Amino acid sequence: MPAASSSALALAARLRALDDDALLRLLREREVRSTGVRDWFDLAEALLERPSVQRALEGLDRHALAVLAGAAELAAAGRAPTVEQLAERIGSASTEVRRRAAVLAELGLAAVESDRVAPWDTVSEQLAAWPSFDLPGAEELIWTPAPGALVPVSDADRDAVDRLAGERAFAATGRVTELVAELQREPARRLAKGGIALPETRRLAAAIGVEQDELAPLVDLAIRAELIGDDGAVLAITAAGAEWLGTDDAERWTTLAAAWIARLAPDLRRLLEERAAAEWDDGLLQYLTWFYPGSAERMMRRVTSAREQARLLGITVDATPSGPGRALLADGPAAARERLAALFPAHVEQVYLQHDLSIIAPGPLRADLDSRLRSMADVEARGLASTYRITGGSLNRALARGETAETIRDFLAGISLTGVPQPLDYLVRDTAERFGALRVGSIAEVARAADAGARSYVRSDDAALLRQLTVDSALATVGLIPSGELRAVSRVEASVLFWSIVDARYPAVLEDADGTIRPASRRSTLAPAVAEPARDSAVELVRRLRDSGAVTSGASGSDDETGGAAWIARQLELAAKARTPVVVTVRMPDGSDVELRLEPASVAGGRLRARDARADLERTLPLSSITAVVPLD
Repeated sequence: MPAASSSALALAARLRALDDDALLRLLREREVRSTGVRDWFDLAEALLERPSVQRALEGLDRHALAVLAGAAELAAAGRAPTVEQLAERIGSASTEVRRRAAVLAELGLAAVESDRVAPWDTVSEQLAAWPSFDLPGAEELIWTPAPGALVPVSDADRDAVDRLAGERAFAATGRVTELVAELQREPARRLAKGGIALPETRRLAAAIGVEQDELAPLVDLAIRAELIGDDGAVLAITAAGAEWLGTDDAERWTTLAAAWIARLAPDLRRLLEERAAAEWDDGLLQYLTWFYPGSAERMMRRVTSAREQARLLGITVDATPSGPGRALLADGPAAARERLAALFPAHVEQVYLQHDLSIIAPGPLRADLDSRLRSMADVEARGLASTYRITGGSLNRALARGETAETIRDFLAGISLTGVPQPLDYLVRDTAERFGALRVGSIAEVARAADAGARSYVRSDDAALLRQLTVDSALATVGLIPSGELRAVSRVEASVLFWSIVDARYPAVLEDADGTIRPASRRSTLAPAVAEPARDSAVELVRRLRDSGAVTSGASGSDDETGGAAWIARQLELAAKARTPVVVTVRMPDGSDVELRLEPASVAGGRLRARDARADLERTLPLSSITAVVPLD
């Protein structure tokens, strides 16, 4: 068992013995940079550098720090303490000390062997220096009591909290729904430096019915749930988002809530789960300051962010966990959905069609009916009573997707509690009759030269209507150029030109080369569900370490001799550099092994020069005869 003053030599050997999964966890937790790390010794030295140790200590909770501080204190007075000795020193249960010690070992902060706990020397020194950084010392870490217990939620308040939670959850779900639906209709352009362009921010905020500064949290919720994503150029709906729009409100909320809890860091999730029945008020922040003494500000920022989204989703109300919130933390998303569904208003299947062309749903419209209605009407307001409006432009969109005057009228009559008002019936018939006044198609590649390289055209028998298109500022981006009295051309693809014209509320159709009208499907712009994974430097580092000549040659000589020699040489070089005594095993000419306790001085020319303190002489040994090196206890 290495003493508290053990060097990188002993740590390197322990790192080398880890399996790949444990090594990856350590590299990621300690945020090791692969630059300059060529082998196990470089990695050990990187982990024991003071800045790296300080970052690791800052991420520990008070209980783990108390174990570390107590172990360092007892080890400095003698041999590394046993778990039982350490538990007595810090006033904790042995099982808890053993669990925390295992975490410290996994993080490369201490050696745990034969039930003894020994922090590495640099770790002990750094923790001892904490008071100079205005951080708690050993006694304070061990004995300062926790703040008072958090305030539990009273039974009398639970019903009121749940009612408000249901309202907030319904509102947030509706806003995210409008966001996803609007991005399905038209993706939003991203800026090169990140973020959404200001005109797009205004458009999305208007479509959702929120202020511009309220948009970012909703976008974040949708991105976390992988309902929307970007390809670097535009923010658009994902395939998962399109499927999500077809689910009911309770299921939509559950997806958002599941994404919220899945993105919580494990330590933060445990903290909130333990406090699912208590107020998340200032008492929680005070507890965080005590529990994470090295990183209280960072933890509070994380908790504040989590609380804001929890409030938005109705997981909490005024820092009080709701019934669905408690179920989410204790039993998972499915249990939370069951609690929340009872708080959401019941779905309706019929609406009121008004003479002013508005449509009022007296409650949340069933998902499939809502989706069909949105294809032919614009959403004006969404809530407990949603309002839609049918316009010539919205009907043109529906007709472009294959609806007819008959299918539109039949659908509206089927869901209406008031029949189909005459003005609406007239608008449907009139729009259908005028539909197709503008025809959009592709220009064959062989014919593009005649149209200055244009890729698409729009034609009409109505010359005045066509002239209106060419001067409409809403169509400036497609660059329409007149090509005769009844035709205009553009350099964009036909599908882009078509949807631009439809979005500008003109009655356009797509046609094939022979003039046959074809239905237009929804825009095919789909963002990837998640961004392409970045190159994993930790995986690459593990591969490099395994290839760094880290195989020790055994007594039989059956292992990789070159790798074994390199490993032994690096051990001895590091021991000489740190003046660390070691036990070396030497293979004698007759095949027997002899152990020598040496203080390495140098490694050069394939030979080790070291002092044998026991024999009081200096030895020079060929590296090829050394089969093992172990740091001296």
